[in-house]
Amino acid sequence: MQYLFGAWDKVRPLIKKAEHILLLSDYDGTLTPIVERPEIANLSENTRKLLRTLAKNPRYTVGIISGRALADLKGKVGLEGIIYAGNHGLEIEGFGYSYFDPVAEEVRPFLQLLGNVLSTTLKGIRGAFVENKGLTLSVHYRTVDETEEEAVADTFKRVTDPLHTTGRIRVTQGKRVYEIRPPVDWDKGKAVIWLLEKCRQVKRKGRILPIYIGDDLTDEDGFRAVEKNNGISILVSDELRQSLAGYFVKSPEEVVKLLEML
Repeated sequence: MQYLFGAWDKVRPLIKKAEHILLLSDYDGTLTPIVERPEIANLSENTRKLLRTLAKNPRYTVGIISGRALADLKGKVGLEGIIYAGNHGLEIEGFGYSYFDPVAEEVRPFLQLLGNVLSTTLKGIRGAFVENKGLTLSVHYRTVDETEEEAVADTFKRVTDPLHTTGRIRVTQGKRVYEIRPPVDWDKGKAVIWLLEKCRQVKRKGRILPIYIGDDLTDEDGFRAVEKNNGISILVSDELRQSLAGYFVKSPEEVVKLLEML
């Protein structure tokens, strides 16, 4: 990876000559700082204004791809005329289309039950909680004492391993969070490909430059998709780590700087 602003002379011409730009970003940890609880991760008015300005620019299509539920994401961002992809792309609204994975929808009642079981079994661990996002579940342990993290992991595995090994759920891990998803072959990367194709159809542009910005392990699928389509992938991290992204910035504040430059 290269530091984005250190390589700006290389990136800027790609942006300048693009017929159209599909600008996609994660929400938590990318447009907003990581916070203790998801409900307090609010978008700043300045960032919202920048996204609105870019969305009104005919050269740009702007979208947010998040692990949050679609309704929650729309409520947090609060902008019209942009794409919203919730639950890691299992539910998408944009370009006049709606995408909802039918298999994921069928699993919703089961995930509700599983969420209740996990909430009960984790009840004795201070700071651990389950977020039910309809089509997915998140088990957060950001505020759990380090001495209790192993207990969270053991409890989570005890409940989910039998379901995971038999293919009834998918399990992934993010920044101090476990994610439970339906057993469908879909992720942020496949959502990016779907959106790129819809963008080509709607904008009638053959050469679209995809840009993807994200901070978490789930964003690696998005980076992979963008790299395969000759786009610009940007990791948000203050620590260098292995990633499929071509570039990195150090913080959500630097993401705002990028939006200003765009």
